[in-house]
Amino acid sequence: MTTAAQFTTALRNRQRLLGYWSLLDSPVAAERLAQVGYDYLAFDAQHGMFGYQGLLNNLIATDTRGSTAVGMVRVEANDPTYIGRALDAGAAAVIVPLVDTAQDAAAAVAAVRYPPHGRRSYGPMRAQLRIGPDPIDTHAQTAVLAMIETADGLADVEEICATPGLDGIYVGPSDLRLAIGGRTSTDPEVAEEFEAALARIRNAAEAAGIAAGIHNADGASAARRLDEGFTFATVAADVVHLQQAAAAHLAAARSTGA
Repeated sequence: MTTAAQFTTALRNRQRLLGYWSLLDSPVAAERLAQVGYDYLAFDAQHGMFGYQGLLNNLIATDTRGSTAVGMVRVEANDPTYIGRALDAGAAAVIVPLVDTAQDAAAAVAAVRYPPHGRRSYGPMRAQLRIGPDPIDTHAQTAVLAMIETADGLADVEEICATPGLDGIYVGPSDLRLAIGGRTSTDPEVAEEFEAALARIRNAAEAAGIAAGIHNADGASAARRLDEGFTFATVAADVVHLQQAAAAHLAAARSTGA
């Protein structure tokens, strides 16, 4: 089983990591996905169908025998309460959305670290079984990632990446494409501007020596982004892939009839 310490060390060393994105509150599915071979499962508390109990149950399900993945959480907002609860439940990393400035990034870091390095309230509850519980060990084993997905975040990306204590950045491509003028989250008319934005983000992370991750619709896209210089990539997402797989089987079944 991959430990939080192993995962966080690899992330900070800019080693290639692959993850899978989960929107569904299904611990049974999380158990299966954790044994596929991904390095992490990311549970989406911002847009996914998770309450706190569901989030806790899925993090527990990820820690099964044979699991290759650690659990991370995209929290609801850049707020100490949401960040602290995800970490107390056992998340090895948090992805913090809508980080627009270096000040936002610093606030996220402070919410992850215990005093005197931050302002996280001590009470790791479930996390103490696998992460920490001593603050110095907890800091070594947990990571904080800032999302770059807004026009302001892109404009300030170099300063964000230079934030002390920040372990990495994570691109939200749908919001970023809208932020640079796309009419939809996949608008091809802004493809050139979008690719230029990704290059700037990758370069900023590399210059700062931190991890650079990105969300992807499929494995082929994830491979492409890793080859371009991103250090970790997520394949998304269970609810979409469930529908795609079911539709493909239905089409195959209907193709042999009258």
